Amino acid sequence: MSTSYAPPVQRLVSELSKLPGVGNRTAQRLAFYILRASGEDAVALADAIREVKEKIGLCEVCFNLTDEARCRICQDTRRDQGLICVVEEPSDVIPMERTHEYHGVYHVLGGALSPIDGIDPEDLKIAELFARVTSPDGAVREIVLATNPTTTGEATALHIAEELRRRSPELSVTRLASGLPVGSDLEYADEVTLGKALAGRRAV
Repeated sequence: MSTSYAPPVQRLVSELSKLPGVGNRTAQRLAFYILRASGEDAVALADAIREVKEKIGLCEVCFNLTDEARCRICQDTRRDQGLICVVEEPSDVIPMERTHEYHGVYHVLGGALSPIDGIDPEDLKIAELFARVTSPDGAVREIVLATNPTTTGEATALHIAEELRRRSPELSVTRLASGLPVGSDLEYADEVTLGKALAGRRAV
């Protein structure tokens, strides 16, 4: 980065460039946008960042992001408490909610198993999931494994499914279907996606 910038500007660009997907040039553009913004807008942005760091934590039940002890989904009495969707990160809850097709609750693992990166079962919220499933009330009927369709996501889903079958054989454990996206052509599908679609075929 050019040293012709004043030190405060250099610091701002440096901090912005640490954000995911933000390179040095994008960081510079954002920095100059902030410099051109009104004092009120700049302070509002700084306050919003400080507020989420001070007030946002993890739900004591599902480990989604919340500013209370329990997130709004866990507090919602209209949600099906017997249906738990397991996702890797809090950001994965958003696309699930956008479908308006899911009416259960969630369990956020906080990542995926990756022994190469030193992420083992005890590093995730897997034990907490088992505790929810085996709670005395016995309310949980089904676990939907919605981890990402990646190598680590598949390994995580497989590990959880095996453990759940061992601990609670009567529990229904399902996995999100994967395959061809709606509106796509077969010629553009890769072998893995097409293989998943074939394996998950259903009667019509």
